Amino acid sequence: MTGFISALPGAMSQGLIWGIMAIGIYITYKILDIADLTVDGSFCTGGAAFVMLFGAGVNIWAALLAALLAGMLAGLVTGLLHTACGIPAILAGILTQLGLWSINLAIMGMKANVAINIIDQANLDKLLVSLRFVQDVAKGSRPFYRHPIFVVGLSTAVIIGILYWFFGTELGASLRATGANPNMARAQGINTSVGKVLGLMISNGLVALSGALLSQYQSFADSSMGKGAIVVGLAAVIIGEVLFSKFFTNFALKLLAVSIGAIIYYVVIQAVVSLSGIDTNYLKLISAVIVAVFLAIPYWKGRYFSKRATKGGKIHA
Repeated sequence: MTGFISALPGAMSQGLIWGIMAIGIYITYKILDIADLTVDGSFCTGGAAFVMLFGAGVNIWAALLAALLAGMLAGLVTGLLHTACGIPAILAGILTQLGLWSINLAIMGMKANVAINIIDQANLDKLLVSLRFVQDVAKGSRPFYRHPIFVVGLSTAVIIGILYWFFGTELGASLRATGANPNMARAQGINTSVGKVLGLMISNGLVALSGALLSQYQSFADSSMGKGAIVVGLAAVIIGEVLFSKFFTNFALKLLAVSIGAIIYYVVIQAVVSLSGIDTNYLKLISAVIVAVFLAIPYWKGRYFSKRATKGGKIHA
């Protein structure tokens, strides 16, 4: 129990970081109704771009922006493969993801793992969510605003605010219309191809930004760091929807629910590993089981609980 409590801040920090990635997946999965598998590659692209640029002395904000733009470029490729080449979205994502594997290795100098190269102490102090900051805050030598939970939580709030504003504009509304009913959207003069490409770019930009933040948190980028990212993202989306759909009806609150869903996912994973003593080699299996359960809850709820409520109503009548 003590081990779980001590690991809780780390689990919450990772949940917030992956929550930004999950918000990106929410845009394609829920708004555009597209199953995009690019994220398994673009997540690593963001991390690799950030580590290499920051390690070379590039300003941290410029490195983060570059990671965001790299992810958007990956989304652009997937979007063009889907809209301009007529390739189904899921296959387009797989093709881009496959290509990104080699690109990510090239970015990292053909190395599978690259640590952040700290040029000097001043450069270290610019890092937002380094593991070292977690340790320093625990010792009381760093202010709370350097803590990953505060930094990433604030970043998430800003991202949600920007997305709330954007999807309230005419362009954002056209993206929502594209996902809700493409035929009707085209009848209204909306270019659905442009909407899909833009949505995929925004989504993968957020995914890459999340990868860059995770690289800061763990102080390195790994070629396999995005493996299974789509599972974590979908888990966060589904958990947030299952637990908060009745209460969070506003668009901004729905995005917040996704972020909370990611935190819950990582806390549950940490609880299972810490309290049961299960070998971490079974972590992927545990993740798959947790996602499967949350995916099945809406189905069980609709099939069994609704029937019971209906029968109860008839008997009462």
